Amino acid sequence: MDYYSILGVSKNASDQDIRKAYKKKSMQHHPDRGGSEEKFKEINEAYSTLKDPQKRAEYDSPQPQFNFNSGSFGGGFNPFDEIFGRSHHRQRRNHDVTININLDLIDVITGKELTARYQVPSGKIKEANIDIPPGIEDGVGIRFRGLGDNAIPNIPPGDLIVRTRIKQPVNWKRSGNDLRTRAMVSIFDCLLGGSVEIRTIDDKRFKVNIPKGTQSGAIFSIPNHGIPNIQTGKRGNIFVEINAAVPKIENEMILEELERIKNALG
Repeated sequence: MDYYSILGVSKNASDQDIRKAYKKKSMQHHPDRGGSEEKFKEINEAYSTLKDPQKRAEYDSPQPQFNFNSGSFGGGFNPFDEIFGRSHHRQRRNHDVTININLDLIDVITGKELTARYQVPSGKIKEANIDIPPGIEDGVGIRFRGLGDNAIPNIPPGDLIVRTRIKQPVNWKRSGNDLRTRAMVSIFDCLLGGSVEIRTIDDKRFKVNIPKGTQSGAIFSIPNHGIPNIQTGKRGNIFVEINAAVPKIENEMILEELERIKNALG
């Protein structure tokens, strides 16, 4: 397997070139975005090797390997059987590792690239650069092939499973790819018409017009500014619920005028 061809780089590519190529390829072929799981596995395997200077050097200049099952020792004798017993034959690959990461809702909108530090079952501390795609949902586990435990040699490494914990800010609620929020306005804006400014999670500002006679609880939409769809990238909508605030009025003249209007309206 040619790791350089898999990432689309030359053999003299720099570490930065390899990292950029990995990010591009992994996003392109991520299973959660409709890519091939087998291709994604190959990309992670290639990057896991080429990003490590020692592993890359060994890959570029491979050393001869001995097949202990070839009969060279007579009768198919395998010295590993004496050390580990035959249980290693049942071990198909190393263990997976699961970690949790905390994300803000803005990370769900934009995506996030981070470096994860985690401990594998052997006790070794590993680091991995991982990309969280835009649109990820709370509690979802993202599998990164080949980034788990690799304590047992000569069998495939386990996977790294990253589970997301997404914090929702006050007054915002996610519903699929849509976002819902509330805006408090004066009851007079509902009666006479007005507007309210909405500041989105990704710091955009929109003016929502409130027509005359709007009822408290009415909902208006801001299209295409919700959460991106993890496969298509198309964003959902923002829905704004209008809540009318009733002022406390103590001025007698104003109260009398309001009473007159009330009577006039029947």
